[in-house]
Amino acid sequence: MPWQEVTPVMQVAVRKLCFRAYPNHPKGCPNYNKKKGCPPSAPLLPETIDLSETVFAIWNVFPFGEHVQKMKDKHPEWSQRQLECCLYWQGTARKQLRAECRRFVEEMGKGWLMSSCPEAQGVNLTDTMRSIGIELEWPPVTVAYQIVLAGRARGKAAHEV
Repeated sequence: MPWQEVTPVMQVAVRKLCFRAYPNHPKGCPNYNKKKGCPPSAPLLPETIDLSETVFAIWNVFPFGEHVQKMKDKHPEWSQRQLECCLYWQGTARKQLRAECRRFVEEMGKGWLMSSCPEAQGVNLTDTMRSIGIELEWPPVTVAYQIVLAGRARGKAAHEV
């Protein structure tokens, strides 16, 4: 089952990943301070989810290595960067994750608040997933995980599912 109870590892410094340079973005993510749900306006997880209640990680495992090989077979002239480009795989992976979230709600019932970008809320997902025996690859080589945290709303948190 692609969900399990977790204790989120809070590490506010994780939000600094938004500043990490990557190709064509020397200052980091262009969504920082612009997109709803992104730092610095994104609330920390304990402000939205009651961490004294059960929290689940719900995840999808996307066969990243297989995807890259298929793209290489289809486009042998492409660079490694083109083969790994998120534009060609993240949509499919996110669709699979949404399906897992729906299955979670069907089995566990309604009333769960979903955090679709826990890092923006100060959660170290690498350490959180490691605590349940899942090692994330950074950068992904064979598989890429998409992870949502689900918990009970704290206070008047919105976006309940």
